[in-house]
Order: sequence, then structure tokens, then C-alpha cells
Amino acid sequence: MSIMLWPLVACLLLPGILVYYGLHIVRREVIFVDLALAQVAALGMCVAIVLNHEPGDWQTYAWSLGFTFVGAAIFTLTRTRDQRVPQEALIGIVYVVAAAAGILVLSHAAEGDEELKRTLVGDILVVRPEEIFRAFGLYAVIGVIHFMFRKAFLMISFEPQRAIAEGRSVRGWDFLFYMLLGFVVTSFVHIGGVLMIFSYLIVPAVCANLLAQSFRLRLLIGWLTATLASIVGLYVSFKNDLPTGASIVCALGAALLLLLIASRFTRPGAGTASSPH
Repeated sequence: MSIMLWPLVACLLLPGILVYYGLHIVRREVIFVDLALAQVAALGMCVAIVLNHEPGDWQTYAWSLGFTFVGAAIFTLTRTRDQRVPQEALIGIVYVVAAAAGILVLSHAAEGDEELKRTLVGDILVVRPEEIFRAFGLYAVIGVIHFMFRKAFLMISFEPQRAIAEGRSVRGWDFLFYMLLGFVVTSFVHIGGVLMIFSYLIVPAVCANLLAQSFRLRLLIGWLTATLASIVGLYVSFKNDLPTGASIVCALGAALLLLLIASRFTRPGAGTASSPH
């Protein structure tokens, strides 16, 4: 228990804001934007490491955050109403280029392979209490901002045509949305890695969309899914001496698979009920 205590605290406290953002991302149909932003943040961390900064240094965080802001600007500018190229394609390109650039940057580093693995799967077992509470404090501030401007954020994600009709600055709110997401992603990539960020953002949100219609209920279901999968993943990792991050990701995947199977047998008309509209 002493080994898994702080990883458990991290997995219980931190995914809440990720689930909330995941509901927005699924509705926007830019599923891989979080994965791309996480990879861009990881690229910033790779650059900092080559410049002889440690992963926990504030300079490393600043480099990651700066790269993430650039990614946020790109995703804001590429969201248009009439697109000849889907935004998801551009997001995929950003992800691939950032991943390839990270490999190039660390190709001559002494422990390049180990650092690349760390950016991908993280090392949540060695998370420190101060890292958890610092990230949680940041997430709480971001949560307050989203609550204060919830009408605008929800309209931009769920009713973009109405937002345009009302004359709201869609790009302005988009950039704020992605900039705040950049803070979330940059903080979590140092703790859990790229794969855990993507899984916490998308899998609980998809599970919630399968089971509920209202935003509040989806949020609750997403939080419960993330919490239960975290506990199961940590337990399986501890009992079988498996990588913790990968175990949690697989537990989240198993939860989604079980819900997909259950929805086919227990809910008539499940195909229509799962619509996000």
C-alpha cells in the first residue's frame, strides 16, 4: 500500500478535469487533439532534456507549455466551418511530426530511448505528493474558469452554429479552450505519459456517451469509469508486477469493451440513445 498510495491518489484526483475535457473533445469530433497536444508537450520536454534540464525542472515544464501553446494556436486556426481538409487529418499530422521530431531530438541523448518511453507511458509509480497537489491546484483553477464561463464553452463545443449566430468569438474561445487544455496536458504528461492522457480524456467520455444523454450525468459516469478503472489497473499492476500506466490504460479499454457488450444486450435501441445530440 505504501508503494501504490500516491499513484492511487493521483489517479483519483487528477482525471476529473480530463473527463470533463473529454466530453468536449468527443462532441467536437477532434478525438486525437489531446493525443497531439500531449505529444507536442512531450516534444517540448525532449528539447529541455537535450538542453540538460531534468524532467522535474521548471524549465522543462516551461518548454513543454510553450510548445503546447503553439499547438493550441494551430488547432484554433485550423477549425473552420467549410474545410476541404478535415481538422482531424491536420491533428494527426501534428501528432506524427511531433513524435518524429521527439525521436530526432533524443537520438543522440545518452538515455534517449528511456526518455522516449517515459514520455509515452509515464512513470506514475514515482510520482511525488507535491507534484500531485500542484497539478490538482492547477486543475482546480482551470475548473473554476470553465465554471465561470461554462455557457460560452458549452455553446462553442455543443452548439457552434448558435455561437456563430450570436456573434461570439469562436476562435477566441477556442484558443482559450485549447490553451487551458495545454496546461492540463503539460502537467499530466510529466506524471502519466501520453497514453494515459489520451485514455483518461477519451475512454470515460465515450463510456458516458453510451449510457447517458445529459451533460451532468455523462460527467458523473465518466468520473466513475475513470475511478474504477484506475483502481483495477493499479491493483492488477501491483499483483502481477506489470507497468502501471499500461495497466490503467488496458483497464479503461476493458471498461469500454464491457459497456459496449452490455449496451447491445441490455438496452433496446442503444444505437440511437448513444447519440451526443
